[in-house]
Amino acid sequence: MLKQIESATDGRVKLKIYPGGVQGDDQTVLRKMRIGQLHGGVLAAGSLTRFYPDLQIYNLPLQFQSYAEVDYIRKEMDQMITDGLAEAGIVSFAFSETGFAYLLTQEPVRTVADLKGLKAWIPDNDPIAAELIKSFDVSPIPLGITDVLAGLQTGLIDAVMAPPAVVLALQWHNHVSYMTDLPLVYIYSMLAMDSKAYQRISDEDKLVVRAVVDSMFLKMDSENRTDNERAYKAIKSIGIEAIAADNVDEWRAVADGSIEKLIGSGKITPEAVRLYLANLQKYRNGSPAGSD
Repeated sequence: MLKQIESATDGRVKLKIYPGGVQGDDQTVLRKMRIGQLHGGVLAAGSLTRFYPDLQIYNLPLQFQSYAEVDYIRKEMDQMITDGLAEAGIVSFAFSETGFAYLLTQEPVRTVADLKGLKAWIPDNDPIAAELIKSFDVSPIPLGITDVLAGLQTGLIDAVMAPPAVVLALQWHNHVSYMTDLPLVYIYSMLAMDSKAYQRISDEDKLVVRAVVDSMFLKMDSENRTDNERAYKAIKSIGIEAIAADNVDEWRAVADGSIEKLIGSGKITPEAVRLYLANLQKYRNGSPAGSD
């Protein structure tokens, strides 16, 4: 991506990437963006809620029931999120799927009642995760992602909620024994840039940058889905027991209650939720029977 951009702009635009989290977690990167030390970062969407709270719309718990629904809704609503961030001074590109998050625990969790007393990790500054966890009567333990492994090793936490590929990549699977086989939350990421830095690029070069970056992130989007499908199978093959959730309607009722609390607290607008649910219903009404 970097080579393509530099070549296509005759060297006028060069990007320097700091990989592997060496610049800190999402909140640290955002602080560095604010003071101009960095111009952007690849961030989990949830870390950008202060710029545009409604970008959490895809993270609403137990709403998506298939990747087909995800694909339909994103075609309808990605641009709304891009525009909302732009109004707050954040330039975003094509979003990249992180995947459906599952609950992984040290003791089996089948029912909502089984959740009581769990000490579950939640990302720092993620209001949807915090509200969801509290609605299910779970103790939320906010940690930076780099501290989760130590938290599992020491017993500070005994549950994580994350996509399978993340669980494997960060070695969390070595410290859990069960996975509740119910996709709880959809997670996505994006390259976010400070608009002041981006505006220094000429209009002609902006077209190049957007085309190349969007192409790369769409490729990542597809690859991440494949990686999660493989990681899901791998987690089950290495001895982590997949537990079917009992009474899924009860799980959904609690999740719906958490959404109402989010709306009531002002952390997401009712208009965005209504539009999202209307699009979801539109897809389900017109979706071919048995589509996945």
